[in-house]
Amino acid sequence: MKSFRSQPQNRPKKSSLIIGKAKLLAALKEGKQLERIYLMQTLHGAEVEEIKKLATQQQVPINKVPVEKLNGFNITDHEGVVGLIAKIQYQDLQDTISFIVEKGETPLLLILDGITDIRNIGAIARTALCCGVQAIIIPDKGVGALTEDAIQTSAGALEKIAVCRVNSLMKAVDTLHLNGIQVLASEMTAADLVYDCDFKQPIAIIMGSEDKGIYPALMKIADGVFRIPMLGGFESLNVSVATGMILYEAQRQRNRSI
Repeated sequence: MKSFRSQPQNRPKKSSLIIGKAKLLAALKEGKQLERIYLMQTLHGAEVEEIKKLATQQQVPINKVPVEKLNGFNITDHEGVVGLIAKIQYQDLQDTISFIVEKGETPLLLILDGITDIRNIGAIARTALCCGVQAIIIPDKGVGALTEDAIQTSAGALEKIAVCRVNSLMKAVDTLHLNGIQVLASEMTAADLVYDCDFKQPIAIIMGSEDKGIYPALMKIADGVFRIPMLGGFESLNVSVATGMILYEAQRQRNRSI
């Protein structure tokens, strides 16, 4: 399945960038939330190693890029490294689960695996917020950057729904299981239909990318797999559309008055 055609994204504003090794190290030591770090491929040294170490500890993705990428930010004093300030505040997964339960709500969470198109992520966030999803879980690598473009595409939903960035979706599933949350995966070859799932219980739903689907090891530890029935011998749905169909079924089950 193919995602939307790529479109040019706006260049980040200079005010959203942390430029140079010393400033980036200071930001990391202060615990400033970063969306990601762009590091020149050939850059080495003690400061670079410290940046990598702190970024790993804080689950900040590092993109190794050619110098042309950094120059493309229209800056010349980058010293081979640029940090992009996060536009949203990432939440701790366990703290988020505890907060949901303490409010007396039944968890309904969404896990995004390998979804890189920010328009898909934005559309998913809008529907998730409308359907009562309390949090979206994303990996620190292999997902589209939640930049201003993503927030605009989500109509601001990404600023209103909790987003938990984790360094391993496998470990995130372990955390969900420890909290009594079942994990279901959407897969178009599954035997069970979406209507057969019990979404009234504490649930997290995994949605995979359109080209690669869900990571096999992640699929293996899911508690159940389901599919959306499709007619006409056509088995291709945009991931944001598929997510919307699933979440509205979950909402229907949870609120029979709708």
